Amino acid sequence: MDRFYWNYKTPGGFTDMVMYSDGTYLTGLVFEKTADGFTNRWWKEKPQSITDKESADSSKASEAAEPVHRLLPAFEDTVRWLDLYFGKDPMTGDFTEQSIWPDFVPEMKIEGLTPFRRKVIEIMRSIPYGQTMTYGEIAAEIGAPKMSAQAVGGAVGWNPICIIIPCHRVMGAGGKITGYGGGLDNKKALLKLEGITK
Repeated sequence: MDRFYWNYKTPGGFTDMVMYSDGTYLTGLVFEKTADGFTNRWWKEKPQSITDKESADSSKASEAAEPVHRLLPAFEDTVRWLDLYFGKDPMTGDFTEQSIWPDFVPEMKIEGLTPFRRKVIEIMRSIPYGQTMTYGEIAAEIGAPKMSAQAVGGAVGWNPICIIIPCHRVMGAGGKITGYGGGLDNKKALLKLEGITK
């Protein structure tokens, strides 16, 4: 199965982004050159898990891991979504500080979902623009209040489609800004853009 990618130039204060697709759906959206960017599983791995036999054939695995740079309809929708979110003026192409939460979502497919990850992603998608939840609140909503924040944090950090699935809105206890695969500077900038922090 082929993989594709496209780059997105963000406004000042953010790291640029890269998006991935299986040819039909958006399968990844990450900040470049951060913990979840070019070095993570969305860039390096095959769509399916690599078997021991395939792992032994490094050239085969390498060939399968190389995505193709091509503008696809899924990427056009994602670019349009990001332009709205980051407040890009369609006339001038300049970024304003007038972010909005788009009223549409690019067609997405998330590979490797476990039931637990699915629940966490559903909750993250329900967090309104400009608001936050804590890891503990997510655990309580799942119905497992004694679950460790670390378990929820692992599922939040696994999220392959940042911003659209707003993992940046998940905070530590007491609203503390904690780890973010896309880099803490990007998380802080996203929270500021949405008016959550100053």
